[in-house]
Formats: sequence, C-alpha cells, structure tokens
Amino acid sequence: MMTQLIELWESVQDFIHTGGNVLYVVAVVLFIMWFLMLERYWYVSAVFPKIKRDIIARWDARADTTSWYAHKIRDTWISEATNDLDQRMLLIKTLVAMCPLVGLLGTVTGMIAVFDIMATQGTGNPRTMAAGISMATIPTMAGMVAALSGLFFSSRLEVKVKREKADLVDSLPHH
Repeated sequence: MMTQLIELWESVQDFIHTGGNVLYVVAVVLFIMWFLMLERYWYVSAVFPKIKRDIIARWDARADTTSWYAHKIRDTWISEATNDLDQRMLLIKTLVAMCPLVGLLGTVTGMIAVFDIMATQGTGNPRTMAAGISMATIPTMAGMVAALSGLFFSSRLEVKVKREKADLVDSLPHH
C-alpha cells in the first residue's frame, strides 16, 4: 500500500516536472473548484432540505396566505432561499472556464522555452526541443481535463439547484 502511494506520488512529480510549474496553478484551480462543488452538493443535499421544510412549515402555520402582505413574505422567503442556493455557483462556473486558460498559459510558457532553446542552441537538437514541446502540451491537456470534469459536475449541480428552487416554489401554494 505504501509503495503504491510512493509510486503514485513519483508519477505525479514526473508529470509536473514534464509539464512545468503551470501545472501547480492548474492543480490549485482544480482543488478550489472541486472544494466549492462538493460544498454546494452538501448544501443542496443535506442543509437545504431542512431549510425548505422550515419555510414550508412557517408558510403552512400562517393564518393569512392570501393577502398582498402574505405574498410578499412568501416571495421574500423564496428569494432568500434562492440566493442561498445560488451562492458560489458563478464562482464555480468561472473556475471551470479558467482551467483551459491556465493550461493555455502553460502552452505559451512551454513554447517560449522551445524558442529559447532554438535561439541558444539552434534547431539541431530535437531532444531538447521535444522536451519544450511536451512542456507546452501537457498543461493544455491538464487544463482541458480539469475543465471537462468541472463542466460535467457543475452542470449537474446547476440542474439540482434549479430543481430545488422549483420544488420550493411549488411547495408554497400561491392562493
């Protein structure tokens, strides 16, 4: 077990060494994105159902559910719950969109390294040029993979949030 972890860590280090320091930035963006998505999944799945039940119970306990004042209270409760559901969703989408851009930054820095090698050593050493080209393509791939994973799960999370909003509105009858 421990040797497998060591081998995994060494392969990750080799990957980062081959792809360059930009992969650290991709990893940080990916970590923050996944942390926020997991937090939102937890909120929507575990915390929000309790809040929704409380709002429904407060609405059902009201004697007046038909007046203008009652409708404004209902709208306020729905708006507050919706704002809580939408929290950090825009940030998650932004981080998903940033992943390929950070990978592109790695491409640019890798190509600069290739051109630097070409300027100092000429084009006669294909091995050093290949290392630079590898450094240019790996961050792009890593950024795209990070974005794809984030895109899939953030879109599923967004559907879940929309469903919870609609369910809350449907649970508070508008007499």
